Amino acid sequence: MDQRLMLRVVIHEDDIRKLTLNDRPNSIEELKTQLQDKLSLQYDFKLQYEDPDFSNALCNLTEITDLPARATLKVIPLVTLDLTALSSPTEESDCSTVDAEILSPAESSPSLRRQWPEFFDIPSFSVDVEYRLRQADLSFMKDRLPITPSRDMKHDILEKLAETMYSFKAYPNDDDFSSVAKSLISKHPSLTEPGPQPGWYGWKNSLKFKMANYRTKLRKAGCDDVMINGGKRSKLNPDGDSSSKNVKRPKRGEANYLPNLPDGHDERSLENARKTVFEEMKKKNPNATLVSQMMDQTFPLRRREIVTQEPAVQSMVERWPALFTERQVFAEFNRVASKNLEGNFYEALDQHTPHFIELFKSKKGTTGQKLTDLMQHINCLSPDVTALRSVVLRGLPIVLGDDSSEVYKTCFDKAKEEALASVTVGVLTVVNEDALQQGLNAVHLQPISTAIILEGSTVMDNVRDFPQAVCLLFGLMYALHLDYPKCMVNTLTFIQAIMLGLGSKILNPKLLSLKNKLLG
Repeated sequence: MDQRLMLRVVIHEDDIRKLTLNDRPNSIEELKTQLQDKLSLQYDFKLQYEDPDFSNALCNLTEITDLPARATLKVIPLVTLDLTALSSPTEESDCSTVDAEILSPAESSPSLRRQWPEFFDIPSFSVDVEYRLRQADLSFMKDRLPITPSRDMKHDILEKLAETMYSFKAYPNDDDFSSVAKSLISKHPSLTEPGPQPGWYGWKNSLKFKMANYRTKLRKAGCDDVMINGGKRSKLNPDGDSSSKNVKRPKRGEANYLPNLPDGHDERSLENARKTVFEEMKKKNPNATLVSQMMDQTFPLRRREIVTQEPAVQSMVERWPALFTERQVFAEFNRVASKNLEGNFYEALDQHTPHFIELFKSKKGTTGQKLTDLMQHINCLSPDVTALRSVVLRGLPIVLGDDSSEVYKTCFDKAKEEALASVTVGVLTVVNEDALQQGLNAVHLQPISTAIILEGSTVMDNVRDFPQAVCLLFGLMYALHLDYPKCMVNTLTFIQAIMLGLGSKILNPKLLSLKNKLLG
């Protein structure tokens, strides 16, 4: 009997996801645990389902047997929770009186940024400016004569746009400025500028100057993400560092590169919250809800440590053990990049897999031979999804000219210690020596254990499979603000820019060529 569950999960009105579970959970609690892990839901909730017996009306899910094989679930967050009932901090701790609410991810951290929108929505300006623009737009529709905004009107427009842009990025790039200027002219055509240049070009330049002035104001106000670059050399600071030296700003599409400390908290209170998480992780069964809530709260403190101090990975393992669990790796990536890493990673990987397999088959020469050897893992048997994903992730560096031998390591269980000494950053797959007699497919797809190595130390072990390990390794790169290994820059940039849509849209020739082949 087919035990699979195909679910349509409604998290919010604008966040509806498809999910397939290979095995039907035995209980509602087991189902909730799987949904929390696969959808990165960091709060407690109950479930409702569309009951076919009542014309698909929503009913509370109380028995797992009520759930049909194809079902629509609605996630209902449980809003309030007293954290003092879950934790037992010392009497001296400032966290002993913390009461908090478990909210949906969009509401739990309102100060965190989202990714730059595909279409920039021009905000409403002050009442008088909106009135003058409305009249000017009506006049422009009749006689096509643009308005010449007064100084105060232009200042109001630019100030509001800078404020809105900052809610997404402290350092917008040239394309971002262009998109805002185009959107402004599209919404208010009367602001079109005459001349041979595009009608939005002057607004783009004005926005760049306004954004720089806006950052100066925020720097004086003490905003972390711009203050960190306040010591650069300038007329007012002639002895500072070179303006081009070690500038701290997002380079890989991080939405929350260096967030400010949350209102009502300082470093001392957040350090106490960190200690609460630390003590909770010592328990055999830590309270996942408490850990998630405290990790959300301490995110700005953690990023401040990582970005400004650049601590060793082992130091982070000791101070933030919760960060090196699967659930928190995905949650941290969501905090940093405002993206669902696990969902988007596998969705993109599965989407491109058929094209990759065809591409691998078409390659000739040395590259083609390497890919042919790799394809033997799926040619002999009817491939499952893990086998296909593993082959694609191992073949991607070959196609892009990277050397994955230093990052993707496989060893026998008897030689694990020796193999660990040879890996700085990567995924270590440990197999039984007897598996070699069963063929390479068994070696790669039936490991004894799969571990993630950072700076020569095992930070996560017993990962489910190779694709999951690559996904988690990528997430840790963001969570710990680590540079990509030089031997795998193209591969990891492909995952970042093409699979996840993060960072610059300008790709090097190898990546652009591969993207065109996959999408062509």
